[in-house]
Amino acid sequence: MGKTMLAVFLGLGVILAGASGSYALQAGGVEVGDLETGSVVGQPFKELTVDASFFAIEIGNMKVWYPPTTVIDFKGRPGAPVLIKVTNNSTAEHGFQLSAAVNQSGPFVLDSKLVLKPGETRYIGVPTSDLFYAAGSVLEYRCHLHAGHVGGKLLMLK
Repeated sequence: MGKTMLAVFLGLGVILAGASGSYALQAGGVEVGDLETGSVVGQPFKELTVDASFFAIEIGNMKVWYPPTTVIDFKGRPGAPVLIKVTNNSTAEHGFQLSAAVNQSGPFVLDSKLVLKPGETRYIGVPTSDLFYAAGSVLEYRCHLHAGHVGGKLLMLK
């Protein structure tokens, strides 16, 4: 095989290797864990800055995820994975669903669910590239266990 033919095969290999589709959650997807042992795309949660914190609280007879709206400005933020802290400060078990399903549909929509016991804190890590591809600019959060509980929105400024 001549040098020209070898260069063509090598060139095709590079082209074919780069031809795979770009799907959401390919960089590592959503990872849930605790601060000490959790990680996303090889980066331990304890080495990342918490970008947003959400709390299940009770206000009178109403159960809510607080705050009702959170904004993360990515314009001046480095490309490190996003780390979200979720704490259940209420007296009962609550679910936390973070989803972009309101914006998009399909098999690669960002949709993360977890269940927290009273007093429990968990962390959700998402690679920034997956977050943008899978989520658009608005994510919704809510308690997927109790339809009557009040959720909120996470707005991402790009």
